[in-house]
Amino acid sequence: MAERPVASTAPELVLETESGSTVMTPGHAYHVGRDPLSDVVLDDARVSWHHAVLRPDGDHWTLLDEHSTNGTYADGRRVHEWDVGPGCEIRFGSPGDGPRATLLGRTPPPAERPSAVSMPELTGTFRQPTTVRPLPARTVRIGRAADNDLVIDDLVVSRRHAELRAGPDGTYEIVDLGSHNGTYLNGSPVERAPVRAGDVVGIGHSAFSLVGDTLQEYVDTGEVSLDVQDLTVAVDRGRKTLLDHVSFPVGEKCLLAVVGPSGAGKSTLLGALTGQRPADHGTVVYDGRDLYRDYAELRQRIGLVPQDDILHAQLTVRAALGYAAELRFPQDTAKAERRARVEEVIRELGLEQRADQPVHSLSGGQRKRVSVALELLTKPSLLFLDEPTSGLDPGMDRSVMHMLRGLADDGRTVIVVTHSVLSLDVCDRLLVLAPGGRTAYYGPPEDALRFFGFAEWPEAFEAFERDRDRDWAGEYRASPLRRQYVVDASAQPPLPREGPVIMLPPPRPRSRGAQLGTLVRRYASALSADRTFLVIMIALPFVMGAMARALAGSALTRESVMNALLILCVGGVLTGAANAVRELVKERVIYRRERAVGLSRSAYLLSKVVVLGTVTVVQAVVLTLVALLGVDLNAPGGEGVLMPPLVEITVAVALLAFTAMMLGLVVSALVTKEEVTMPLLVLLAIVQVVFCGALLQLHGVPGLEQLSWLVPARWALGAMAGTLGLARIVPGKLTDDPLFEHRAAVWLLDVGMLVVLSLVFGFVVSRLLRRHEPAIMRK
Repeated sequence: MAERPVASTAPELVLETESGSTVMTPGHAYHVGRDPLSDVVLDDARVSWHHAVLRPDGDHWTLLDEHSTNGTYADGRRVHEWDVGPGCEIRFGSPGDGPRATLLGRTPPPAERPSAVSMPELTGTFRQPTTVRPLPARTVRIGRAADNDLVIDDLVVSRRHAELRAGPDGTYEIVDLGSHNGTYLNGSPVERAPVRAGDVVGIGHSAFSLVGDTLQEYVDTGEVSLDVQDLTVAVDRGRKTLLDHVSFPVGEKCLLAVVGPSGAGKSTLLGALTGQRPADHGTVVYDGRDLYRDYAELRQRIGLVPQDDILHAQLTVRAALGYAAELRFPQDTAKAERRARVEEVIRELGLEQRADQPVHSLSGGQRKRVSVALELLTKPSLLFLDEPTSGLDPGMDRSVMHMLRGLADDGRTVIVVTHSVLSLDVCDRLLVLAPGGRTAYYGPPEDALRFFGFAEWPEAFEAFERDRDRDWAGEYRASPLRRQYVVDASAQPPLPREGPVIMLPPPRPRSRGAQLGTLVRRYASALSADRTFLVIMIALPFVMGAMARALAGSALTRESVMNALLILCVGGVLTGAANAVRELVKERVIYRRERAVGLSRSAYLLSKVVVLGTVTVVQAVVLTLVALLGVDLNAPGGEGVLMPPLVEITVAVALLAFTAMMLGLVVSALVTKEEVTMPLLVLLAIVQVVFCGALLQLHGVPGLEQLSWLVPARWALGAMAGTLGLARIVPGKLTDDPLFEHRAAVWLLDVGMLVVLSLVFGFVVSRLLRRHEPAIMRK
């Protein structure tokens, strides 16, 4: 919910609450409330959904109450608008014991070095500038196009990316030109900001700094170091430790393997190193830069290959990589440029012979290569892999590890979490985690077993499980190996962190429309290549329509009308829900990874709605026409409420199917395993049958009537019954329902409620999707 930056000279402040701290930069306004999308979320019933906002105002900050129910209090007084600064205490909802927030000043970094870089001379990127040019006396345009003043040959950079503008008084400012991946000042995204000596402007893989009377450019070529300093992760309010003060250095072009027994914290470490789940304490230093502080910029330089494939299995290798390139590169990237990069990655991973094969037809090792190729599109300097050899035979295991060895030798830092110990000899360093997330060993792989005193790895893993009381971490701390490979080998001095880890969210994507177009085409291609889905999609409406036709006969009479309408309801629900109930859960790993690199949540959800909605509506139309075309509908006077009877019934069934599809997406976003979706689909259909009003009297029954309002089939049956004047055909208490009346207002209410339910289900899906995103993307 952070607003776009505006010009302001207000100081940076830290807003501390019980749930954590937020760095307030003067380019944003910070919303406070119970809404999970707020910048500062306060989960307290006394706090309003949108409670207050803190915004920069000239050279200071202003607190503005957003008409909250229980009020906002500063220094003990209820306020509507109040100037605040360091030392102010704010209460929300109650002046005495409401949730408290405290504002603290933030100490600026030292001016004698680039403010976003620690010890430039010890880093790979900032050791020597790539180019040095005199400071310009005019505006310099920066971008990928050849006609820019400063050309950056990097596909993640937009053609017209930013401008460095010189002021008449010798000052400079950086202005973003609406770029795809953003412009960063000292790691934070900016649209317009002054640039001072020592500041680091980040654009793609390049960084620029004003040094003396020169503009120096530094290009991240991938040969970077990583220093992990004292990482600690705890859950259950600190009662259970998952990572316990883990520290180690990773040098340039290094291949590091992380092994350990189950529950030793390997996945937790991976989340902390990639910024997906930041550590509670400690620092990750990416080539002299605090990864957590500068995550918004540096996330583009991190590749992550999860254990499950991040691929649409129905697509060919070339198509899967092509769609990924569209999503990750700027919208102004030419098709030829994207295609060239895709072909380059295909050659690098040795996939030329498999490029036109569907992903599902590849072997496990080949699919892993495609997943790696997808991450290499943006030329990451750090590549993380989670269990890349899981489920592979020993030969394929070794092939994958040798591939990673080659990637490291080509100029990347590669970290692989694995259970396999078959190919540790190809790694430069080995990290062994003991139960409790402690470092049991870090150093060359060939020395590990000798250090533990075992001949084989199975013996060592058995000892980890058996000897729980043995101080594995203490033994390593006391050994000379730790001093040699950790203490003396660390390139960076410690970067102490005061207070909790603070991460600024990346900028919101600016090309949602382009993303939506790509996602729609990718999803449509994947569905059209799924033959099983196509067969079911085509057959289902004809089968259900034929059943309804058999019940309807040549005319809807007292004996046939209720059964025919009930089958239409069941067919509409099954058609819509069956299309959607698996679609989100089966793509969860793909969504989580793509969200971390800038995918728009709304674009992703809309792509599902557009493609599935189109398919569902077409199916519903076919279902209705097969069932009722040519049948005497027996409507009053042969007329519908507003349109011909068959048209009104078709609209009702189409809206029912669409709403059921949205409900299916809710189920798909809610469940954790794809296997449970089919039983839930059956349950969903049963609930629709019971509460649609065709079997039970719902009107006037307390509880049941109100519950039925949430059931889409209830409103669809009401619309169809209103069209036909059902109470006239089948008189009785069951049909004496106000929602079945043959009146325009009632019919519009019925179809309007289907639209409302669709919107409600869409909102719920969006909130549920948020739960499965990396923590930093939820801000």
